Parts: sequence; C-alpha cells; structure tokens
Amino acid sequence: MKQASNSAAEDSTDSPSVLPGGATGGGGSGGEGENRPTTGLVPLEEAEILHASLKAGSIAQIVVAMIAIVGLIYLLRFVMVTVLVSLLVACILDPPVSWLRRIGLPRAAGALVTLVLAAAMAGGVGYFLGGRLGSFLAEIPRYSHRIERAVNWIQSPIQKLEEKSHSLAKTEPSSDEAIPVRIEEGPIFSRIVAAHGAEIGKTVFAIGFIPFLTYFMLTWKDHFHEATVHLFPQEHRPAAYRTIARITAMIRSFIVGNLAVGLIAATLYAVVFGLLGIPYFYFLGIISGFVNLIPSLGAFLALLPPLAGGMGILTKTGVVIVLGTVVGTHALIMNVLYPKLIGPRARLNPLAVVLSLLFWSWIWGPMGLVLAIPIVGSTKIVCDYVDSLRGVGAWLGDKL
Repeated sequence: MKQASNSAAEDSTDSPSVLPGGATGGGGSGGEGENRPTTGLVPLEEAEILHASLKAGSIAQIVVAMIAIVGLIYLLRFVMVTVLVSLLVACILDPPVSWLRRIGLPRAAGALVTLVLAAAMAGGVGYFLGGRLGSFLAEIPRYSHRIERAVNWIQSPIQKLEEKSHSLAKTEPSSDEAIPVRIEEGPIFSRIVAAHGAEIGKTVFAIGFIPFLTYFMLTWKDHFHEATVHLFPQEHRPAAYRTIARITAMIRSFIVGNLAVGLIAATLYAVVFGLLGIPYFYFLGIISGFVNLIPSLGAFLALLPPLAGGMGILTKTGVVIVLGTVVGTHALIMNVLYPKLIGPRARLNPLAVVLSLLFWSWIWGPMGLVLAIPIVGSTKIVCDYVDSLRGVGAWLGDKL
C-alpha cells in the first residue's frame, strides 16, 4: 500500500497542471510552458501580431479610400462646383422666397420672381463692371511709357547681374550672326479661346445649369430637407435636423457677411484711390475690396489693382498710403469685422482656413477659393454633432 501511494504521488507530481484560461504548466521549475502564456489556443505573441496586421490593413484601406475620394472630387469638379454654387445662391435667395410665401404667393412663383430679379440685378452690375473694364483696358496704351519705365527700373539690376555673370563665364561670341525672327500674335481673345476652348465651353455649360438648379432647390427646399433628415435612424434625426439648419444659417451668414464687408472695404478703397488720383478708382476699389476678403492672401492680392493702375502716377508717399490702407483694412476685417458679422457659426482657426484654401484651390482652381470656407465650415459643424469626430471639429475650430 505504501509503495502504491508513493507511485501515485510521483505521477501527480510529473503530470502537467491546468492553469486558468486554458494554459498548462509542468510541475518542474523553468518549464517552457510556464514562460509562454497563451490565450485560448493562440499564443499571446501571435494574437498581438494578428491585431497589428489588422490595424495596418485598416489604415491602408483608409488611405486608399481617401485617395479615391480626392480623385473622384477632382474628376467631378464641374458637377460639384455647379451644384455647390447653386446651393450658395439658393441660400442667399431663400429669405425673400420665404417672405413672398408668407404674403400668399406660392413658393414656385416666389422662387421664379426672386430669380428673375436677382438675374436682372446681376446683369446690371455685370454690364456696369464690364463697361468699366473695357474702358480701363482701352486706356492702358496711354500709360505704356509709364509701365515701360517701371519695368525697366525692375529689369535694370537683373540685366547688370546677367552681364556680370556672362563676363565671369568668359563665353566667346559665336561667329554666326543670328537672324532676327519676328513673331506676330493674333488678338488676345482669339488666343485665349484657342488655348482654353474646351474649358470655356464646359464653364459656360455649367453656368447654364445654375439658374435651373437654384430654382428647383428653392421650390423643393422643404421636401429635400425633410427627406434628408429621414435618411437617418429615428434616434439621430433631431441631431441631423439641427445640423442641417446650422449649416444653412452658417452659409447664409457667411455670404451676407462677406457681401457687407466687401462693400465696406470697396467704398473705403475707392475713396482713398480717388484722393490719390488713380484712374478708374471706383472700379479698382471694387476689385480690391472683394479680393481682400480672401483670408491671408487677400492683403497681397488686393494691392495689385491699385499699384498696377497707379503705376507712374503714385509717388512714394502714395504707395505707402496704399500699402497702409490695404493691409490695415485686411487686418481690421479678419480680426474685428469677421468675428462680429459671421459670429460663432463658422469659428475656424487660421491654419485650417489656409490649408482648406490651398487644397480646394488645387482641386477646383479659383472656384475653390470661393467654396473652401463654406465647405470646411460645414465639415466642422458635422464633426461637432458626431461623437467620434468631435476631435476633428475641435482641431478645425478656434476653441477647444
């Protein structure tokens, strides 16, 4: 009996013990199974490798999806720009359409009346600015000697530098005399049409759709609003409704605020340019006033029209006055008027604004500069209402 009990004890000592979680360990010290814990049937190291590979695969899928989205946005630029511009116009014209509806006019008739009046107003402004632009271009040859003198003043140090570089290189003149060739160019309008005919045709075609899209957006606004909200589950519909309403209010306040600020800046510039004796000061003031609304780049771009129009007329004091007026007005607009007129609906930090301007102008050209801030502002509003994207909204905003 004693011998049997001893053998049983030895068997129990040599047999592996079952650890919690399915791991087994030997009875001896320093066993290999003791140092290698397992999770179920898969070792812990293999589980970590599998998790890392899945995470890397998901990141790669996200990167590929983002590249595909950017490519799709670029390929559909004419369609998307047309739709977004129509949406901006519809947001501007919606208040008068709603007012006409409140006084008893059907929404379709109110949208038609509003569109006709807006088109007539835009046509009148375009006719006035087009006439001033034609007169300004016709007057340019009169100032050709001033422009040439300014260009020579800029080119003279460059020519001196080239002459010094050629003398240092000691290049021997060629014995063969060069035969001068004279190239005569056609009219500038013909050259532009020949070089960019396809793009101009697409642009005109897209502009032709804007009145129709705007009319249907105004007429079917309530239907599309309600249908868009019903795309979401029942528990998310209140947040979707608030998000759409906030985006609409942000776009409308952005456009109206920019229009008001642009008119203020254009009036100020026209007065200053007129006092300095710059030709067509009212036309150049309007251009500089609205170009100045572009964040960060507006101050530089707004300087080009008055300096070009006043070339040979402005003295050094006049140039300093133009620089101070444009730069000071831009700083006042961005730091005082923008926060007051646009308010908290589009609170974006400067880095997000500049990056959005760079990206959308690269994708869509000049229209990207117009649509960049409404797009990034709408993106921030959506991120603010989605829990998983609130960090992105905080990054885009100017407050945590």
